[in-house]
Amino acid sequence: MATVPARDKYRSFLDDEGDNVQWRHGGPPAYDVVNQLFEQGRTKEWEAGSLEEIVQNAVKTWEMELSHKVRLQDFRSINHDKFKLIVNGGEGLTGEETLKLGSYNALLKNSLPKEFQYYKADEESFESSHEAFRSAFPRGFAWEVIAVYSGPPLIAFKFRHWGIFEGPYKGHAPTGEKVEFYGLATVKVDENLKVEEVEVHYDPAQLFAGLLKGPISDSPTQASACPFHSTT
Repeated sequence: MATVPARDKYRSFLDDEGDNVQWRHGGPPAYDVVNQLFEQGRTKEWEAGSLEEIVQNAVKTWEMELSHKVRLQDFRSINHDKFKLIVNGGEGLTGEETLKLGSYNALLKNSLPKEFQYYKADEESFESSHEAFRSAFPRGFAWEVIAVYSGPPLIAFKFRHWGIFEGPYKGHAPTGEKVEFYGLATVKVDENLKVEEVEVHYDPAQLFAGLLKGPISDSPTQASACPFHSTT
């Protein structure tokens, strides 16, 4: 008899999806490991039902869909026709473009000359980008809302992203240290609270200063990670 997974208290739509959803790894992901990291390391604990908690869970839900659903039509968190993702003032990406790139490539894509890029998104696939960060952060890459400055329809907030660098990153040996960065974002929603536009501002150097700190290893190994375990 199949075991029914416990509901994920930080993500909507994860436990009540229909049978027609196409999951990237054959089924919905499990977030137990990264949820534990989040609960141990978060700086805020928002009251149930507060705007801050709602925003935090909404963003985690969108990331879950982006990382684990194959078809945009299965996304329930966004307005499919209007969605745009804008990162650090760059070009706006549609929902289909964002899905094709994957969350890491979409958020790390930039127009700097190659010699100044910490991360070359155009040389990474969806799979290779996720594997690189799963390898570096075996316990996941946790995300939290620090403060919310305005409510819908244009929600502005500050966020924090962190993980423990316990696995190799592109040949750099792990340091065992916490790697984190902060950023600001706005999310525009429609009358049904579906996301129309996400605009994110952050400094990627905060992230890569920690990841590139580890010495180059002569024989790097890839940390194993179950694809059903998400990273954020």
